[in-house]
Amino acid sequence: MSAPLGTTLRIAIAGAGMGGLATALALARNGFTQIHVYETASNLGFVGAGIQVAPNLSRQLQRLGVWDYMAADAVALEEASVRASANDEELTNVKLDHVAERYGQPHRVAHRSALANALYEGCKAAAPHITFHFSTAIVGVDFGGHRIQIRERHEAGEGRWVEVDVILGADGVKSVIRKWMLAVHGEEDHAEDTGQAAYRIMLRREQLLHDPALLAMVDSNSSFRWIGARRHIIAYPISNHTIFNISTTQPDVNFAAEPTATWTTRADKSTMLKVYFDFCPSVMRMLGLVTESEVCEWKLRVHHPLKTWVEGNVALLGDACHPTLPHLGQGASQAIEDGAVLAVVLSKLTSTEDIHRCLLVYERLRKARTEFLVKQAAASGQDLHLTDPAAQALRDEAFRQVKHGGANPDKWLDRTVQDFVYGFDCVDNAEKYYEQYFTELAERE
Repeated sequence: MSAPLGTTLRIAIAGAGMGGLATALALARNGFTQIHVYETASNLGFVGAGIQVAPNLSRQLQRLGVWDYMAADAVALEEASVRASANDEELTNVKLDHVAERYGQPHRVAHRSALANALYEGCKAAAPHITFHFSTAIVGVDFGGHRIQIRERHEAGEGRWVEVDVILGADGVKSVIRKWMLAVHGEEDHAEDTGQAAYRIMLRREQLLHDPALLAMVDSNSSFRWIGARRHIIAYPISNHTIFNISTTQPDVNFAAEPTATWTTRADKSTMLKVYFDFCPSVMRMLGLVTESEVCEWKLRVHHPLKTWVEGNVALLGDACHPTLPHLGQGASQAIEDGAVLAVVLSKLTSTEDIHRCLLVYERLRKARTEFLVKQAAASGQDLHLTDPAAQALRDEAFRQVKHGGANPDKWLDRTVQDFVYGFDCVDNAEKYYEQYFTELAERE
C-alpha cells in the first residue's frame, strides 16, 4: 500500500515494545519510509512469560506478515478449565472449538518473546524504511515545533534536537511522553497502584516428567485457572508444549516498602509458597518445582483514563495511554491494534497540515473501546477474587450454569465479551469510519 506522504513524513516512535514494533511495521507496510524507533535499552532483550494470542491479535499478525515467524511456538487452546483453589473442583469447562469457526482464528497462547521476535523480524525485513536507535532516549519533546530531543546512553550533554512530523509515544505504562503531554496542561502524571502483584513462572516440560498429572496438563491444549479469595492462578502450555506457563495475581504486599519507581523485584520462593499455602495439592506441587532464582514478582499498575491521547502532532498508544490488568489477556493485543489503526489513518494524509486532526481520528477510533476493555479486565479480576462466602457461592453457581447458557464470570471466556473483542477488526473499522470522523472534526474547527 502506498501512502501519499509515505516517502516524506518523518515519524518518530518512542519505545520498541510490542506496540512500538507493531506500529513501525504497520507504517512500513502502508508505504512509509522514514520511521525511526528510539529505545533506551541496548537491545530488545526478549523476555517474559506466556501471552494470549486471541483471534483479534493473530488476525493483525497475519496482516503484518509475521505470523509464520511464531507459528511453531503457538499452542491452539481447545478448552479452558476454571477450578476452585482449595479442592480443585472444576467449576466450569469451556470448549473453545467455536472460536475458530466464529472468529476465523483459533485462540492460541505463545511465549511473549516469540511474539516480540516475530514483530522485530518483520521490522528488520522492512529495512531501510525502519531505523532502530538503541541505547537512545527521547529526553525532550517540542510540542509546538515538532521536534524531539534525543541522547545516546554514553553521550555527554543534553543531547540533540531532531525535526520530525509525527511523534508516537509507545513507551509503556511509565511513559515519559505521557508525562510531558500532561505537563503541557499543568497536570501531573500518576500511575495508580492496583494493590495487586503477579508472579510470572515458566516450568520446563522435563521438570514435570515425574508427575503424570502435571505432565498431562503441559501436554494438553487446555488452560487451567484456579480461583481463590484475593488470588488466582492461570496456567497453560506454550512453546509447542515444552513450557508450562504460570501466571498469578495476589495482593501486593512485598512491594509495600519498595520505592514507587519499582515495578519488578526478585522474589523469595518460600514467600510465594506461603501466599498460596491453601491452594490445592496440584498447584502446590507446581509451585514447588519453581527454581528459587527464577521467582520474580511484578507490581500491577494502571492509569486513570486520560482526557486525550493527542497533543499537537504527538499521540500515545498501548500501555502509555490504556494500561490494563491481565485478566482479559488483551494488553499486547490492544497496543498492536493501536499501531495498525495509526498506520491506516496516517496513510490517508495528503497534507502535513492535517496531522493533528488525523491523530484525533485515531483517538476517536480507539479510546472508548480500549478504556471499556480496561474496565472489563478490572471487573473480571474482582469477580475472580471475591472474599465474601455468599458472593463466592453465587459466582461459583454462575460458573456451573455456563454449560446451560449462562454468562461466564471469567470474562475472557464469556461469549458476549468474546464477540465484542474477537469479532472486531480494527483495520476494517478504521477504513470504514475514517472519512466520516475526519469530516466531523473538520466541521467543528
